[in-house]
Amino acid sequence: MKAFSRLLDRLTLTPQRNAKLRLMVDYFAETPDPDRGYALAALTGTLEIRHVKPALLRDLVLERMDDTLFRYSYDYVGDLAETISLVWESPEDGEIYEPSLSDVIGELNGVGRSDVHTHVRSLLDRLDTSGRYAFIKLATGGLRIGVSARLAKQALALMGDVDVTEIETLWHGLDVPYESLFAWLDGKGDKPELTTPAVFHSVMLAHPVAESDLEKLDPADYLAEWKWDGIRVQLSSDGAHRKLYSRSGDDISGSFPDILEAVDFEGVVDGELLIGGTARTNSPTLTFSDLQQRLNRKTVTKKHLSDYPAFIRAYDLLFFKDRDIRKAPLDDRRARLFDLVEKAARDRFDLSPLVEFDSWEHLDRLRKNPHDPVIEGVMMKRRDSAYQAGRVKGPWFKWKRDPHIIDAVMMYAQRGHGKRSSYYSDFTFGVWTGDQGAEMLVPVGKAYFGFTDAELEILDRFVRNNTVERFGPVRAVRAEPETGFVLEVAFEGIARSKRHKSGVAMRFPRISRLRQDKLPAEADRLDTLTAMIDARS
Repeated sequence: MKAFSRLLDRLTLTPQRNAKLRLMVDYFAETPDPDRGYALAALTGTLEIRHVKPALLRDLVLERMDDTLFRYSYDYVGDLAETISLVWESPEDGEIYEPSLSDVIGELNGVGRSDVHTHVRSLLDRLDTSGRYAFIKLATGGLRIGVSARLAKQALALMGDVDVTEIETLWHGLDVPYESLFAWLDGKGDKPELTTPAVFHSVMLAHPVAESDLEKLDPADYLAEWKWDGIRVQLSSDGAHRKLYSRSGDDISGSFPDILEAVDFEGVVDGELLIGGTARTNSPTLTFSDLQQRLNRKTVTKKHLSDYPAFIRAYDLLFFKDRDIRKAPLDDRRARLFDLVEKAARDRFDLSPLVEFDSWEHLDRLRKNPHDPVIEGVMMKRRDSAYQAGRVKGPWFKWKRDPHIIDAVMMYAQRGHGKRSSYYSDFTFGVWTGDQGAEMLVPVGKAYFGFTDAELEILDRFVRNNTVERFGPVRAVRAEPETGFVLEVAFEGIARSKRHKSGVAMRFPRISRLRQDKLPAEADRLDTLTAMIDARS
């Protein structure tokens, strides 16, 4: 446990990617099984610890600490695990407990729901500050140390001197604590065999079009297709086994049984998961907000299946039956994909249509004025390109629609996490609504990126100097027509929403500019946002 605590501390304080990789490589090489396997599971989000939730931890700390004092402490520190590990008062006569990582996980998963409260209290009493911090991070799954699952797998690849795509191909056929994987990487065992052929394969990604990129490219070498506003998925089927994965390799099969039940082919298809009807049924494609009704659900009701039917708009074909065709030219892969989709269920699969264009200027005009509001741009792909894992510049480009821009007023702020825990860096912003003389701000979105470190200093200073009210870790700031802070907000899409007070929901909002030259009274109105929705409908 101590080695894992030290790893978390060092990863949190190390911003450089290569340095983080070296820390993980060293840890995996020096730590015995099964501890390193459980650590890997924690870093990649595959570790499951039953019953221990943030609410239970708050209840435990409030048994020993005043509620208001804890809220002030949490507000100052900005991280739940760090706050509890620092303020927890252990019995004076208690001995420091230094268990292995596997011991802690085994204990927790062996405790029943009725006993977990007592067991976690005892564990916090016996651990030192660093151990408590690591334990809470481990139990809640919220590491926030700047390490993605992909980066952890890259560290494994470096450790074993193998290609990261080999690890990603094996990943969903392996079980925690990954002892067979580490034996192979250490050179002490054979490469693990997959328990199911329906596995995830690393996806090919596109580069955003940069200024002057197109000047070097011949339009005749590329085909173009619409970029749809859903989520990128990979459907893998060998007949008996069917799996649906997100772009990052998360298994989302359970949320979309209607897709899997309709699969009657063998192969691996790359596409976009959307809600509504396929082009083959002449039905409209619904918005990303509709798709969100289905995402991340452990159980899907008949009403969800009826109101939000899912389908896949196919982009590419990686495997045709059991044959790997990723090295074949894109034109050949699409020809096979066309044949596969034509025979598939009409209401669950269609083929992403090509966009006809004769110059980059022509494609640019089409990009700016797509025929469907669910389109967010175009993709350009070399006709002779192979399907390669990762983001290889040259074969594929994405050219998104220009973002929407509005001026909004900062309303609330909250501290960030990790290296931003001492700054107010998460902002809620709003626009004006109501009749003249009775106008009020209504929140329309939240953003925590898009600004520079220097701009963060300005924003943080404004929050500290203009706080008018506090709600736990959240500060309400001065937001009046003549006094407040105006933010230029960019976002990719917008839709009506019953879940939001304003009635609208933004897609990927970010702060693109600080508008210190504007008064809050000059910010946009809610009518402006609803007009955007009507214009795209």
